[in-house]
Amino acid sequence: MNRSQQAAAPRESRPLTPAGWRVLEVASGLFYREGIHAVGVEAIAAGAGVTKKTLYACFGSKDRLVAAYLSARDERWREWLTRYVGEHGGSARERVLASFDALAEWIEREDPRGCGFVNALAELPSPEHPGRAVITAQKRWLLEYLTGLAAGTGAPDPQELGRSLLLLHEGATVASAAGTVPDAARRARETARALLPPPDRPDRRR
Repeated sequence: MNRSQQAAAPRESRPLTPAGWRVLEVASGLFYREGIHAVGVEAIAAGAGVTKKTLYACFGSKDRLVAAYLSARDERWREWLTRYVGEHGGSARERVLASFDALAEWIEREDPRGCGFVNALAELPSPEHPGRAVITAQKRWLLEYLTGLAAGTGAPDPQELGRSLLLLHEGATVASAAGTVPDAARRARETARALLPPPDRPDRRR
């Protein structure tokens, strides 16, 4: 398994075979572009060059394949965001703003149809679907991450600032996909800047 595959590997799953990776790659593209319910296992198996029996041997069910797709996407997003912020953010304020720069580049490269997790949430009404737990965990992680960045800025209420930053991230992704706000992520960045404490506030990042 190469480094990119390791980063994209779904959490809490057994190692995938080469056939399993092909299935996951094909399914990920189809689920995101066309929608989860619009794509059947026959199309996924055909695209991956495997039989349906092989697909089910790797993932057990379509629901579990959906969860694996979401988990792999989550891993790629987490790696991208944290690495980008680490490389482009200096002070705590800069790290917060860098999170929006990371989002802007991610949207350009990966998210022409908006947030894959929000899209999936609309298609998975049952809280028992295994994909729902992945979606919930992803959004909770992002809130915690942004709250951690907020805490370093010296904000009087880091949790409230973290919630506001999350709303700006999520809103920018949706507005960008809908085409309603040009350059949505960078506009959200400027709104976030206005919410941050003045630059002379002590930097609490450790």
